Amino acid sequence: MNSPSFIQTEVLIIGGGVTGTALARDLALRGVACIVIEKDDINAGASGRNHGLLHSGARYVAGDRAAAIECRSEGEILKRVAAQAIQDTGGYFVAVEGDDERYIADFPTYCERAGIMARAVDVAAARALEPALSERAIAVFEVPDASIDPFRLSLESMAQARSLGARLMRRTRVTGFEREGRRIRAVRVRSRTDAEEVRIEAAQIVNAAGAWAREVALLAAAPIEMTYSKGTLLVTHTRLASRVVNRLRSPANADIMMPGGTVSIVGTTSTQVDTLDNIHPTTSEADLIVEEAARMLPALATMRFIRAYSGVRPLVGSAGVADGRAVSRGYALFDHEDQGLDNLVTITGGKLTTCRLMAERAADLVCRRLGVTRACLTATTPLPVDPDTGWTEPGRGPREWMHFHGPEDTLLCECEMVSGSAVDAICAALRATGDTPTLTDIGLRSRVGKGACQGAFCSVRTVAHLYQRGDFQARCGVNEIIDFLGERWRGQHAVLWGEQLAQAELMEALHCGLFEEDLLGAPNVDSAGEKSP
Repeated sequence: MNSPSFIQTEVLIIGGGVTGTALARDLALRGVACIVIEKDDINAGASGRNHGLLHSGARYVAGDRAAAIECRSEGEILKRVAAQAIQDTGGYFVAVEGDDERYIADFPTYCERAGIMARAVDVAAARALEPALSERAIAVFEVPDASIDPFRLSLESMAQARSLGARLMRRTRVTGFEREGRRIRAVRVRSRTDAEEVRIEAAQIVNAAGAWAREVALLAAAPIEMTYSKGTLLVTHTRLASRVVNRLRSPANADIMMPGGTVSIVGTTSTQVDTLDNIHPTTSEADLIVEEAARMLPALATMRFIRAYSGVRPLVGSAGVADGRAVSRGYALFDHEDQGLDNLVTITGGKLTTCRLMAERAADLVCRRLGVTRACLTATTPLPVDPDTGWTEPGRGPREWMHFHGPEDTLLCECEMVSGSAVDAICAALRATGDTPTLTDIGLRSRVGKGACQGAFCSVRTVAHLYQRGDFQARCGVNEIIDFLGERWRGQHAVLWGEQLAQAELMEALHCGLFEEDLLGAPNVDSAGEKSP
């Protein structure tokens, strides 16, 4: 038997979400060599399945002041160093008739104790600025919430880390650890496209796998306790408010609406799950979100929703806690020394807002073990703007296309104005790092498939463009469309009513008829050979 391939590095980071990529950047700025392995792609887990809310901390002031203070401090830092990924929208906390008046009265005091600015706003003035607010609103406070693009944040963090020598291995999962005494001698990994295992020897290993951190730790015989909390969110057809709008009450279901470029994102739920398999939104969750959120924003009751999505929060605490909201949103850092390991670190929990801090704390521990004395620079060093990773920004496509396009620059996505030149730039950036672009890769790094048609038209146009470039051959492109629309469909089936149902039926007619494939994941023909309803 041939021995597996062999790689050496100072630090191996397991997980390519916001924390893993922030950690790669932190270590690279300190001159520490590192490799990031990710079983799927950048932000494939909860890092890419959240509101995109840069917390002021006000949501946690009553029940988790430590988390509130962390969010407030880290939000201020990210606004300074990663402004290109942030829309500083501001936010409202809104109470409606029937909400807890004691909580409303105490809210400004809670915020003051956490150092968070909360300014009372006249309800009529607030409704003049945000007409979607309910006529039943009885109190409004303004807080410094903001919107952040987690994809741009992670992609640019990884881009800078790579420019300083770090390496990213996508679609590569851990298969085992080789333990020797108090150290992990090597980590065995396998790429999705290569049957051969690769051994990675690293002086330090960081488990930043998010909700999968428990599984990774178990492979190293270093178990941690974790609660899985599934959250579902809905995406509206149009943007309903310019600010973040929060319900002024203790955290509960469907009490946040986020501006997300040209749309709004509404949610979330909190449901305990026992497994990370088959996580997807359900119609009952969508109904719950609409019912609850419409009390604060009545237009949601008749709004068109183009998509739903679900993520799993990795909450560190006693396994089996009935209510995930009762578990702190603070992060957890494990050194695993009491489990007999001196070169494994786990960093998990926390929030999108605190990813930089989580990376700093993990990097501090790793550097102490390595004898590296260079201080963290990420709180003061601006994250460089990378032109190859900015296509996730809503509205960039129209600006680029209208100002710079020539007659040969085809508009591939009319919903989100993504041009052929944008797709070319994304493909070139992926190829420059040794990756072979897929339609799913392009969708993650751009707005392709994120509009009302959910890829019905732009998937074909983009694949046709790639055929013309010679990137796809034979049936490859058709398979890419099937995979891409299959994932889009997972987010549509929970919100199929009204106009979006008609949109989905059009997609099915176009694609099932054109390609004679079941793109929507349900049987297309029954056992008698007749069309299923």
